[in-house]
Amino acid sequence: MPTAILADDERLMRDQLRLRLQEAWPELDIIGEAKNGEEAIALVQAHRPDFTFLDIRMPGKNGLDAAQAIGNSSHIVFITAYDQYAVEAFERGAVDYLLKPAETERLRLTVERLKARISTPPPELGGMLAQLAKQMGLAVKPAWLQWIQASIGQELRLIPVEEILFFQSDEKYTRVQTARYEALIRKPVRDLAVELDPELFWQIHRSTLVNVHAIDGVARDLRGRHLVLIKGQPDKLEVSRSFVHLFKQM
Repeated sequence: MPTAILADDERLMRDQLRLRLQEAWPELDIIGEAKNGEEAIALVQAHRPDFTFLDIRMPGKNGLDAAQAIGNSSHIVFITAYDQYAVEAFERGAVDYLLKPAETERLRLTVERLKARISTPPPELGGMLAQLAKQMGLAVKPAWLQWIQASIGQELRLIPVEEILFFQSDEKYTRVQTARYEALIRKPVRDLAVELDPELFWQIHRSTLVNVHAIDGVARDLRGRHLVLIKGQPDKLEVSRSFVHLFKQM
């Protein structure tokens, strides 16, 4: 059965949409409801629904923020109460939309479109989200990586990024160091550097990213190299010349 999640901060709107979806598409299994963007993102990560219905204006993370974080994990349908300019932007995009309150005939058209898309991968929405945000006067916050899936022996573990002290790459693997254990991933530092919040992780070398909250200090060795000291760890991480400026005030 196809699955869906509904996200709207108004309970009555969620109830109405659920009822009308059940009438228009009885086979659709609505497996969760959210009242804000954060809850919607968590539900998508947990359940991987085929479709996610997102109200654009919600407290905390709005619908555009949530869509950016969800990425291509689910087909997106935006719920909006906005004017023709917003609708024109939707029509040019690879997502569908519903105007509040959801009308039966328009919902049937949406259902037909979704049925046709269920066998195709969700599209990338980056450019469209930026355009919509500009037209609606909303800001789309970057969706920084929140979890790392890493191998510890034969075990796979999800590690919250705030628990990671540093990443360090060699030719094949990247070491993921926490206060309690070390894990390995295949993603190189150059990819992690653009996916992690730069205010939380500083790149100090082409092969090293360090959590700013894990920095205990900076020292110099006999060769004049800058070395980052890590709280509670024996590691000393070399800082390349390109990144020494990060520590000028320390």
